This record gives sequence, structure tokens and C-alpha cells, in this order.
Amino acid sequence: MNRSEIESASARIGAGNKAFLRETPLWRLPGSALGVGCAEVWLKLEHLQVGGSFKARGMLNRLLANPMPASGVIVASGGNAGIATAAAARALGVACEVFVPEVSPEAKRARLRDLGATVVVTGASYAEAYEACVARQRQTGALMTHAYDQSEVVAGAGTLAREIEAQGGRAPDSVLVSVGGGGLIGGVAAWFEQRCRVVALEPEGAPTLFRAREAGQPVDVAVGGIAADSLGARRIGAIAWQVTQQHVNDALLLPDDAILAAQRWLWKEMKLAVEPAAALGLAALQTGAYRPRVDETVALILCGANLDPAKLA
Repeated sequence: MNRSEIESASARIGAGNKAFLRETPLWRLPGSALGVGCAEVWLKLEHLQVGGSFKARGMLNRLLANPMPASGVIVASGGNAGIATAAAARALGVACEVFVPEVSPEAKRARLRDLGATVVVTGASYAEAYEACVARQRQTGALMTHAYDQSEVVAGAGTLAREIEAQGGRAPDSVLVSVGGGGLIGGVAAWFEQRCRVVALEPEGAPTLFRAREAGQPVDVAVGGIAADSLGARRIGAIAWQVTQQHVNDALLLPDDAILAAQRWLWKEMKLAVEPAAALGLAALQTGAYRPRVDETVALILCGANLDPAKLA
């Protein structure tokens, strides 16, 4: 994965798809506005993206870059990748089937149905839903979109980093990225390379990248906790592993209580309704897990908003 692939993805998904994808806002704030001792915090409001997450970028790129079979598309997802695939499929007028694990929130399942997708709930984890999805794809011949480990998907995610740089007029000094299977950090790190510090953040209950770095290779891990529906991949993706080995030095773990506190703070203080996975960056700053320099510009990606709003009360 490299910058040229991300440039190609940007051109592909930007050609005639302005009515589908959005250029989401970049909110530039003094660090003090978030109680952080740094010069600026940039909030990339990607939770306002079509489908409620950054994944719309990669899924649209995947669909546009490949011939479309009559059976349409199929995906396994904790929710957000499925929603993004379903939204892209509806925009392009093709059928979509989504396999979700039992831990997926009902709010995400309802959204999938609203988008016209056929929803199959199966398996206790994303990995089990994925196995069922692969078996179904062999029967139907549908185009498979992977939640995080296909080159078109990762390149599409990388267009978010490209957009941050264009909106900010420069690369931030650091960007804090939530990690599940690694599609987002793979794209972000591939775009920024060594031009800014890319920090990987994971919940303690889903440490796919952290454990891979300990082992020196991707390994299966048990996953659970508050963000398992969207950061519940059992193993870091091959593309993300390669890119992070080159461009990411820091991989940090955060407890669920800190993630929940940051999520609630974003709603209470900023009126930003985001899911737990989108709150890891703020949690890292609030807990001191990541300590920026006083002159630093830190970018946080609010990567998704597919949640039950009642849970913020």
C-alpha cells in the first residue's frame, strides 16, 4: 500500500460520486478546548460520512474497481463495513448481503435493513460471521468486500488522511488512529508515511496489533469489551501489518472505562455522538497514554457514529 494507490482511489471515488461520498469537516481547536496541553487538536468528523463511518470510502472504491456480478456484493462485518457496503451498493443499484455477528448492535442491523441489505446474524464473533460469509460467497459468486484487508478498501480509507492534509494545509504532527482489523491505520499510515507520527490505539479487550507486535507476526487474539462490535477483528490484517511495520512506532492499549468516559465527554461537551471506537483518540489524551508536546498539532479521527443514542444518556 502506498500513496499512489491512495491517489488513484481518490480519483476513482471522486469521479461522479460527489452525491454519495462527503468531504467531512475538519474541526481545528486549541488544545485547551479539550483540556489537552498541546497547540491544536484537529477533529476529523468522519462520523458524518455516508453510512456513519470512514468505511464508505473503501467500500465504494472496492465496488468501482471490480466487475459487478449479477449476485451483487457480500460482506461480513461488525456493522460499519456492512453499512458502508450496503450504502455503496444501493447507490450503484446492486444487491447486498451482510453477515453480522451476534454482538453487533440492533441499531446497526436496523440501519442495514433500511439500506436494503439482506442481513444474516450468525456467530459469536466477527471471525465466525466471516467464515459463514465466505461459504455463502462460494455459493453465489457475489463480489466479496472485506471489512479491512483488501487493497481497494485500505486505499479508500487512506483518502481520509489525504483529505485531512488538504483541509489542514499540511500534515498534522501526529494522528491517533483506532485499530480493529487495521484498514484505517493502514490507509492513514500509508498516506502520511514518516511525515507525521501515527499512533495506533486499541481497547485492552481487542489488542490485535499490540499482540502481533509482541509476537513479531499477526496472531489470533480473543476479543471483547465495549468496542468489540467495530474493533472486534481477531487478527490484524496483512496489509495493515505490513504498513504499520514500516510507518507506525506506537501501539497503545486503553481500558474500556477510559473509552466510555471519552465517548460521553464528546457528547456532553461537544455534542458529538460517536461510537466507542471513535473515542479512543480522546481517551488516549485524557488518560495521558499519549502525551503530546506543547507545540504539537494532534489529529483525532472520529471514525464512526453507528450507535444507539440512548446509550449516551
